[in-house]
Amino acid sequence: MFMQPRYLVLLAAYNGLEWISEQVESILNQEGVSVTLLISVDASGDGTEQWVTDLADADSRVKYLAHGQRFGGAARNFFRLVKEASIEDFDYFSFADQDDIWLPNKLIQATDVMYETQSDGYSGNVTAFWPNGKERLIVKSQPQVQYDHLFEAAGPGCTYVFSRKLFVDLQQHITINFCDVQSVTLHDWYCYAFSRTHGYKWVIDTTSYMRYRQHSNNQVGVNSGLKAFRSRLLKVFDGWWLSQASLISRLIGIEATPFVQSWIKLGGTDLARLALAGYKCRRRLRDKFIFTGLCLTLVIMRQKK
Repeated sequence: MFMQPRYLVLLAAYNGLEWISEQVESILNQEGVSVTLLISVDASGDGTEQWVTDLADADSRVKYLAHGQRFGGAARNFFRLVKEASIEDFDYFSFADQDDIWLPNKLIQATDVMYETQSDGYSGNVTAFWPNGKERLIVKSQPQVQYDHLFEAAGPGCTYVFSRKLFVDLQQHITINFCDVQSVTLHDWYCYAFSRTHGYKWVIDTTSYMRYRQHSNNQVGVNSGLKAFRSRLLKVFDGWWLSQASLISRLIGIEATPFVQSWIKLGGTDLARLALAGYKCRRRLRDKFIFTGLCLTLVIMRQKK
């Protein structure tokens, strides 16, 4: 008898009552797979906790972690989910946000792509949509390069799927380093970096199997437009971006490698070396040039101080 792939979907929620019902319905209605949904709610003021409790009482496929904790961001909530997830009965593990809509074949297609490519990690493109009806395909499936995982995620974390082998390794790592990973701002970047540096093959699907809702409360959302570009620049120049890259490199255990040693101190010479390696650090061609230019700009700024 054919056994459907068994999935544990980890959903992080916060004040999500406006959208979570549609998202949960799309997760529980996935075709060709067996789904269990585990939800962690960052302490909310809109009744999300009660909604989750009532749903779990009505549907045995839905579980939740104890309510009442305050995380202050999606990354800490997802790290909690990874740490506390039960692994015994599942073949695959997936991340989910509270406000998207999954196509019915999202998980089975991920399973098929992972099998065909012999990959342990999966992500994909998404179709962003706005309240005014606008839609746009967000492409993250540019070819992976040698060090992209140290400087960017593999696309939106809500597309991520992990094999059992990879997830068990990731869970053990996050459990051991749980206090330290609280300083990591983006869980999807961190999980991708861990996977790539620990020898796991990752595939980025060229097809979109989910609708990626955009609204004023998105913690990250689509990086588009002049406002978003300005925001990214500020994160570079205030030190956040490279400091996070440095922190992630240390936590995943590659601080001593020659490449990381060449830039991790973030001095002027280090940034110049990093600029020269820009083509190895981002996937998209435009981002390669921007990466190099920003590093060189930081070198010039430090020389003027």
